[in-house]
Amino acid sequence: MNSSETQIKAVIIPEFGEAEVLRVATVAVPEPGPGQVAIDVAYAGANFAEVLYRRGVVDVPLPFVPGIEVAGRIRAVGRGVENLVVGQPVAALTIVDSGGYAEVVVTSADLVAPLDGQGIGMDVAAALPSNGTTAFLVLDRVARIEPGESVLVHAAAGGVGSQLGQAARLLGAGRVVGTVGSAAKIKTARSFGYDEVILRDQIDDAGEFDIVVDMVGGPVRHTSLDRLAPMGRLVVMGNASGAVDVGIPANELWFTNRTVSGFNLAAFAAAFPEETGRALRRAVAAAAAGDLRVQVEALPLEQAAQAHQRIESGATTGKLVLDVTAP
Repeated sequence: MNSSETQIKAVIIPEFGEAEVLRVATVAVPEPGPGQVAIDVAYAGANFAEVLYRRGVVDVPLPFVPGIEVAGRIRAVGRGVENLVVGQPVAALTIVDSGGYAEVVVTSADLVAPLDGQGIGMDVAAALPSNGTTAFLVLDRVARIEPGESVLVHAAAGGVGSQLGQAARLLGAGRVVGTVGSAAKIKTARSFGYDEVILRDQIDDAGEFDIVVDMVGGPVRHTSLDRLAPMGRLVVMGNASGAVDVGIPANELWFTNRTVSGFNLAAFAAAFPEETGRALRRAVAAAAAGDLRVQVEALPLEQAAQAHQRIESGATTGKLVLDVTAP
């Protein structure tokens, strides 16, 4: 892209609705402010968070460019930015202000991880910022995992689920179990570091766990609480089922010595950008070392609606990314 161009291609949400509302449009080139960088995007991750934006679950101004993570090259740096230079390959979280489904995006320099010498393809790098960062923060920062502890992860074959099992192993977990919604996903989930993978409706027989991570919601949330060992921690980080919110009686936590915590990456990144950036760079380093495997499938940017439909169907495994440079 010529640096003198003032318009770029992007996928926008012009109105809230089903995946078909997504449109390819031209928008103004964003410019970095102090402490920010602009990135020429090669690939953008496709996530359930962007589905929520499109549905109107998250209140965003329309028209809106979704996209919470990207990989590409630094295009420009804002005032005060050090250690990042034009042309440098990077992975980045764009979750605070979104905008990743575009040829150029702006984000905080704190939320950028250099890729120099890492040996990671841009498609894989685009699949790391949201899920890899979340996996390390949820287990280490929120659940405060201790060596040898047991971990149960729901939606184990999905984007973030595929990273949580591996991160748990890297952080010293003992038994690591995943759940999936269909038998067709068991083999895929097993390849992501889980000792066992079971169907979600079988967790009553799975035993007790020190940590349970739930991004499914609905009845699974209550069942997850029942699976906690004394001093166990349930981390709530999504509601992919779309079920009505589940109430958890505080007295039940009191009597059973259990804890329930929430984690939202967008809110965390806005409040703690430096810590979030460290977790992102930790995920990139783990992937570069071969300790964090990412299963990626790329679609052209123009097929963003198809990516959303596949995510909403619950049939995807691993991670979908959008090729922004595809003709």
